[in-house]
Order: sequence, then structure tokens, then C-alpha cells
Amino acid sequence: MIKQKTLNSIVSIEGRGLHTGKQCKIRLCPAKENEGIFFVRTDIDTLPQISAIADNVTETSRGTTLCENGVSVSTIEHLMAALFANGIDNVRIEINCDEVPILDGSSKYWVELIQKAGVTDLDAEKKYFEVRQPLHYLSADGKTEYWALPSKDFSVTATIDFDSDLIGTQIAEIKDINDFNNEISKCRTFVFLSEISFLIDNNLIKGGDLDNAIVFADKPLTEESTDKIAEFFNKNKDDVKVEHGVINTIKLQHVNEPARHKLLDFIGDISLVCPNIRGHFIIKRPGHTNNTNFAKKIRKDMDINNYVPVYDPNKEPVFDIMEIRKRLPHRFPMLLIDKIIEVGEDYIVGLKNVTGNEDFFNGHFPEEPVMPGVLIVEALGQTGGMLVLKDAKEDEKWNTYFMKFEEVKFRNKVVPGDTLLLKLQQTGPVRRGIIQMKGTAYVGNKVCVEATLMAMVSKQ
Repeated sequence: MIKQKTLNSIVSIEGRGLHTGKQCKIRLCPAKENEGIFFVRTDIDTLPQISAIADNVTETSRGTTLCENGVSVSTIEHLMAALFANGIDNVRIEINCDEVPILDGSSKYWVELIQKAGVTDLDAEKKYFEVRQPLHYLSADGKTEYWALPSKDFSVTATIDFDSDLIGTQIAEIKDINDFNNEISKCRTFVFLSEISFLIDNNLIKGGDLDNAIVFADKPLTEESTDKIAEFFNKNKDDVKVEHGVINTIKLQHVNEPARHKLLDFIGDISLVCPNIRGHFIIKRPGHTNNTNFAKKIRKDMDINNYVPVYDPNKEPVFDIMEIRKRLPHRFPMLLIDKIIEVGEDYIVGLKNVTGNEDFFNGHFPEEPVMPGVLIVEALGQTGGMLVLKDAKEDEKWNTYFMKFEEVKFRNKVVPGDTLLLKLQQTGPVRRGIIQMKGTAYVGNKVCVEATLMAMVSKQ
């Protein structure tokens, strides 16, 4: 079992927000299992919390902004990328203003801060979002396109395409997230000279500096623009010069540093789906708006608690029929699950092979055999019973009783030859032997039955 992780100690850092220019102090603190990643605004008396999830993204024009209950925090992407890459599931981020410090414009200092704090395991099992089937996204203007493909690991291939000859078309790739700290984290944000005047005139980049962003000279550096930049960034006029197409004295760390930084931003934004993701992402012309649109699409289409189970017949079951019989009291003709193929901390996936020899097909119906919906619900209930009893001792005997099932929806028929997959997600703690669950029965990618269940488990 791979366990959830948090920080081992409290660490802090100070810096200025890129756009607000506010001096900000931020503390990264350990959090309990299943608390997730969340911000706490310590400058507000009520200490409001903002969960780091894609559903809370409200602004993406010059960075990623989260807002919950009217309270916001912006420019979170570099910090989020560092947390994701270093496997952090739970952390409390205390911040005394509304914008995360830009620091050097990369994730470098966030990685160093995490390493300084150390990482520790928690008791709970990690929760993953795993891409089970290809997902596609195309922006409204047709210029940005993303694919998410099934994979047992996390990887990204990013392509950027700018009209400027200074950048042009670049590709960056990360095949192993463990390479992030050395290969991606130090890559800084960038901007074009043609954008600087607009940003200054619109009261932005107050915390910007020629040392925390790469400024590409996509137009001639005139005396007027030199004076404006020198005054705004509090630099000596003689220090504002073009070297190799860049207006500062910092050399590019990689030929494709802009593409690597766009990949960094994507990791920070896609982490708002889930702190742990398995899938290969192919992204063309990424940006914060499309990153978060894609993240929201993923959360809507394939919620981490409601993915479509995949059955691999070559994989050993977690529990075979003999192990099921040791835990459940049901026997022919009422034992309606054949094996358990997947078990998590709060979910389980069972399997029922439906054959034409099932006793109920004799009367339901002789000319058109259809598995009774009530028996599919019963199979869901038995699978839920296995979720409760997965850790039961062999010499213990239990009974599982339905108390109620609600919101039952029958979507598709189940017929002889089907392999019925039964996914049960626990929706609350077990109290006095009573468990509440959401159940979904699938054949392939088709949902056949949905229901919410409550059952009671008691010793015989």
C-alpha cells in the first residue's frame, strides 16, 4: 500500500507577489490524512480556507487564482507543481495576503522548502486519479489541444508555438515525475518586451523583476522603453540591455526553457484534479485557462471516486470465490459475485459473470433473458458487504442486511454473456455496523444501474 504523505515540519518563506507587489509570508504546515491541500488566509480574522481543487479556479489571465466563499489566493501554480512532483497529498498553506510570492519565477525555492521540511508518511492509502480511457480537449479557438491517455505513470509531452523567432516551436517532456526537481523546477516564467508596457500600464507585475522572469526582446529596445523598464524595476539604465535576445543578465538554463516552464505550469494546474495522477498527457500550446478548463473537464467526466472499472482477466483477484464464501453467508442461488478485483481504503470493485444458466433466466424472461434489476442491486449490496468485511478474520461469521436503497436508476440491460462490474464507494464512516455507499454497476463502459445503499453488518 502506497501511503499518503505530508510535510515532516513547518517551513516558511517570504517574497513579493508578482502582480500585487505585496510582501507576503507563507508557511507550509503538516496536515492530517485526507485533508488534502488547502490555503488558509491568516490576514483575515476568520482564517478562511480555500481548497486547492480545479472547481475553485476563478481567474487564469496571468496565473491561476482559487476562490472559495468569496476569498481568493492567486499565482498558486509554481507551488502546486512542486507539491505534486514531490508526492505531497496533504498540506496546510498559511498565507498572509492574496497572492503567493513569485520568488525567482520558477518552482526551485518551493522544492527546496519541501526538502527542508522533509516528507513523512501518513496511515491512509494514497488516492489516485487514473486515466482509464482517452480524454480529448480542444479550445474554443481550435489552437490548443490536449490528450490524456491511459498510463500507469505520470508523464507529459508539451509543445509550444510562438510567432516570435526567439522562441518559435519548442517541445519539452517529462517521462518520470522524479525528474521534476532537477529538470523542470528551475525553469522560470517568461514574457515578451511587447507585453511589458501593457502590464505596467495596467497596474500589474508590481512584484516583477528582471531576475524573476525571462524577458524576450521581440521588438527593438528603444531609449524610451529602456527608461521605462529601468524606472519600473528600479534598475540602472545601463543594466537594461539585450543579450542573446533576452533583456536581463540571466542566461537561459535550457534552449527550451520556455517550453519547460509551460510544462511546469501545466503540472501545477492539472494537480488541481488530484494530488496523484496516472496518465500520459500530450499538450499543444498550453496556458492557464486551457489547463484549468481541461482539469475541470476531467473532474466532471471521470471523477476520482466514480471512474469506470477496468477488468484484466489475467490479473489475480483480490478475493476469489472461496474467499468470498468465507466472508459472506450467501450461497446458491443468491451469491451474486464471483470475485473481488480491486480494493481501496473506501471503495471496492466486484465482478459477476452472467451466464445463460442463471436460475432466474427461466422466468425473466424465457424469450428474452434479462437479469432482474433487483438482483443487480443485490449484487451491489453483496459487494458492499465485502468492503466492510474485507479485513474480517476467517473464524468470524457475519450477516449483511439491506436497510434501504435510494435513487435507484436502471440505465441498461444485463444479459447472458455480460461481465458485470460492481463499484461501491463508501460515502460515510461505518457506525454501529451500518455503512452507506454509492453503487454503480457497469458492463464495459456502460452504466447499467446506479443506487445509494445503506446496509447493516452484524455477527451471526
